[in-house]
Amino acid sequence: MPKLVLLRHGQSLWNLTNRFAGWVDVDLSPRGLQEARDAGEALRAAGYSFDMAYTSALRRAQKSLDALLDQMGLLWIPVEKTWRLNERHNGALQGLDKTEVMERFGPQQYKLWRRSYDVPPPPLAADSPFQSACDPRYRLLPAGWVPSAECLKDCVERILPYWSIEIVPRLLAGRRVLVVAHGSTLRALLKHLKHISDQDIIDVNVPNGVPLVVELDERLRYVGDTYLGDPQVVEAKITAVANQGKKNP
Repeated sequence: MPKLVLLRHGQSLWNLTNRFAGWVDVDLSPRGLQEARDAGEALRAAGYSFDMAYTSALRRAQKSLDALLDQMGLLWIPVEKTWRLNERHNGALQGLDKTEVMERFGPQQYKLWRRSYDVPPPPLAADSPFQSACDPRYRLLPAGWVPSAECLKDCVERILPYWSIEIVPRLLAGRRVLVVAHGSTLRALLKHLKHISDQDIIDVNVPNGVPLVVELDERLRYVGDTYLGDPQVVEAKITAVANQGKKNP
């Protein structure tokens, strides 16, 4: 049966400082780089190998992929980079501290902006220093395609055409595929694969730097999934993602 491995990038500098990143091209922290190496070692030790890898247009995902493949001795495999796997665009929240946003707007509004399926945050101002519209990596996109804010539904809509056209044929042909991307875009893909409801996806959290092995049948229907790693460590990382924005007691 085909197996698809998904990985959220290692800890970024803005994960470390509790800030919304989105399309801002934030680098990995030293811990994040080590998490990517550890993910590569875990996959190698478990006997995994890959024929093809996919990642986003953002360096935190690209550097995570490079570190993982280097650890596995697989830097030579083909890699596709696409904006369609970018993190959800966090609009005007990009660059803001998550705890400060929660305190200013309240837990309910914070959760709505951060986790709801179809409610985007306020749009990013055209003159914001975090604006991506003039970024050269997106210069070939049609006018208006660079978002100013996105909800998870928007991520689903931009990822699924790429999934269907680029990744599905490789899996059906027997290729061993790795996708290194971001929390929201991997949640969008898991929502599609597992048929998770709009409500239930709110409580799905993807930890940084932990490989998720997704088992599919011959028609690429979801069979099951498992994280590689110590279950207690993985659960602690998932809980940390869920608690982002909350003050430490």
